[in-house]
Amino acid sequence: MKEYKLESLIYYSKLTTDKEHIIKDSTKDIQAKLDEYARMGYHLVSTDATDFGFAVYFYLYFERDV
Repeated sequence: MKEYKLESLIYYSKLTTDKEHIIKDSTKDIQAKLDEYARMGYHLVSTDATDFGFAVYFYLYFERDV
């Protein structure tokens, strides 16, 4: 049997000359989430991202055997 978890992360656009500020900020946080879930025995099975207004939403889908 499998157990599933969904982790959602939200990043907001800000006024800056660095057009890659969201990817730079999110990379650290996403890696931390990957490490956290790996310690609990989960592995990443899928991802998704969407934007809405000034926000970018990242979805991380994890599963593990129970």
